[in-house]
Order: sequence, then C-alpha cells, then structure tokens
Amino acid sequence: MTSLSSRAVTTDPASGRQRPPRTFLRLFVMLLVVGLLAAALIGFHVFKGNLLKKVTAGIQSQQATVSTTSAVAQPWQPTLAAVGSLRASKGADLSVETGGVIDDIHFDSGRDVAAGTVLLRLRPNDDLAKLEQLKSNADLSEITYKRDLQQLAVQGVAQSTVDTDASNLKVARAQVAAQQALMREKTLVAPFAGRLGVRQVDVGQYLPAGTTVVTLQALDPMFLDFYLPQQAVGQIAVGQAVSLAVDAYPDKTFIGKVTSINSKVDTSSRMLQIRASFENRDGALLPGMFATANVASGVSRSLVTVPQTAVAYNPYGSLVYVVQSGKDAQGHPQARVRQQFVTTGETRGDQVSILKGLQPGDEVVTAGQLKLHNDALVQVDNSVKLPDDAAPVPQDH
Repeated sequence: MTSLSSRAVTTDPASGRQRPPRTFLRLFVMLLVVGLLAAALIGFHVFKGNLLKKVTAGIQSQQATVSTTSAVAQPWQPTLAAVGSLRASKGADLSVETGGVIDDIHFDSGRDVAAGTVLLRLRPNDDLAKLEQLKSNADLSEITYKRDLQQLAVQGVAQSTVDTDASNLKVARAQVAAQQALMREKTLVAPFAGRLGVRQVDVGQYLPAGTTVVTLQALDPMFLDFYLPQQAVGQIAVGQAVSLAVDAYPDKTFIGKVTSINSKVDTSSRMLQIRASFENRDGALLPGMFATANVASGVSRSLVTVPQTAVAYNPYGSLVYVVQSGKDAQGHPQARVRQQFVTTGETRGDQVSILKGLQPGDEVVTAGQLKLHNDALVQVDNSVKLPDDAAPVPQDH
C-alpha cells in the first residue's frame, strides 16, 4: 500500500508540499487545445454562412434588366405550309418540224407576241417550183376528168375511164396539199399568246429538225405546283385561298386559289399534288421560281399570342415570366416576375399561340430570362423592340 500511494503523488523537496501527477496535466492541456480548435472551426463555419447569406441577398436584391411585351388576342387562321415551283399556264420550247437554213427571223428576245405571229422562216429552196408543178398536174387532171365526164354522158367513154380520171385528180390534189404542208413546216408561228424568251439561233444558220429556237410562256395566269401530306386531304378543296411568297419580292404577297387536286396520292412519298392559280398581269412571277405557299384551312379563331422569344422551352414544360408591378416598403414602384407554365400551340412568323396559361394583357418578358428566377426584381427597358410579326420579311444587312 505504501508503494502504490508513493507512485500516485509526488512531494516537492523544497516545500514539502504534494504536486498533482503529470498525466492529469497533459490530459487537461489536450482537452483545452481540442476545445479551442472546435470553437475556431464552429466560428469559421458561422462566419462563412453569414457571408454567403449576405452575398446571396445582394445578388437577389440586384434588379435584372429585361424587355417585355403584352400578350394579345389575335385572329388565328390555321394554314398548311408547302413549297413548290411556279410554271406558266401555257409554255413551250418552239422548234421547226423540218431541217433547213434560216432565211428570216421576225421576232426579238423577250417580246410579247400574239397567237399566230410568224417568228421564223427557213429558206424555201425549190419548194415554190414544186408546188407550181403539182398544181399544174392537178389542174390538168381536173380538166381531163371534166372532159371525160361529158363524154360519158353521150356514151363516148367507158365508166372506168371516168373513175380513173377522178382518182388521178384526187392524187394530184393530195400532192399539192402535201407540198403546202411541207412548206408550212418551214415557217415557225406562235401557237398561243405569250412572252418570248432569248433567241437561240441566227440568220443563215442550218437548223436541224426539232432544235429549240425560242421559248414561249403565257405568264398570266401562273400556276404553282406543290405537295401536301396525305393527312391534309380532308382539309383542302378547290377554291381555297392560297398566299404565295417568293424571294425575289420579299415585301410582296401574291393571293390565288386552288384550281385542281391530283386524283391520286404518290405511293412513294404519300404526298398529294396541288395546283394553285395566280394572276400575273405585270409579269412579276416567272416560270421555275421557287415559292412558299400557305393554304388557309379550317375556321379562323381568336388566340392569345406572344413573341416566340418569350417562351422558355424546357423538358418539364414551357414557361414564361409574367411581370407584376407593385411597390416596395418605402412606397417606390417595383416590378417582380413569376414563372408561369403555358401550353403552346402553332407558330407563325415570330409569334406563337398560347392555348393555356396566359390572358390578354399579361405583360411577359421577351429578353433577359437567363438572369431571372421566381419572384425576382426586374427593371423594364423596352427601348429596343424585339420582332413580333406574323409574316416577317427577311432583311439583308
């Protein structure tokens, strides 16, 4: 027992007082250091949390600058869009039916001509002489036939002789007609009224049969051939209005109507061919032009529309930011935004129709959505207007 107590307590030789053991002192110092470290760590986390709160509050308190517009109710006409090529109501590449040397040209490139206008003649060569010879033979056959016919009346010739004379007269007249037809083949005339293209031949040139001399196009009216999917068969009929746009006239729209629908659907593409007719008195439209067509289908109705830039499309739904005006605690005007999920419909130009989620007059954000969140403060700046056109026109800059 004496040895155990002497190990637990030590005596100071100078004062004769007992000292606490060194193990207890070390444990106390270690606990004190751990406590200080824990307090410092807790204090650091509290400081960081307060700092983050201040920074977040400062960011949220900043007002994002946005542009806005009002949702409006507009008449909405459902349409079927398609592309196609223009063609003339009548068009042909003119050529002569027989070969020969060009003797005369009676037209200028790009000129409007009437039906039956002589455009070109080939060199006749000996055609006139052959025609006169054949006419003489025909006249002689006619004289012989008439003389023998008189002789037959007095029994001067046999009936067979008169029959032979009648046959010879028909042959001679047929030869005259054949020669006249051959001579007509050397003359090119306009088969219908229209506008000529660029002349492809010159005087003195040998022209083989079938060689194109010039193109002739009847430009009024003009036809547009385009295709629609077979699902649109029930939405289109003869007489429906069609609007046409071409790149050559970006600020002009041509109005026509459906004139014919193909009697069958293309089995390879399942598309239905449609033909529309357009007035073209000024000749602005030309055959071969690429055109965009919109066919009115269904009944027009009123829908709420906003610019397409106002809608944010997300995997979980489409939404817009609606601006709500109010006042702060000091009574100063302020604007906040709230997220509003919407159901979108068809689009036309810069606009999109809203089937559900907005009312006419709601002010929506059209630019600056990336900086926004629900209940964020905003500052409205509409100095620059974003496009909101149902039929936008391409601009060259």
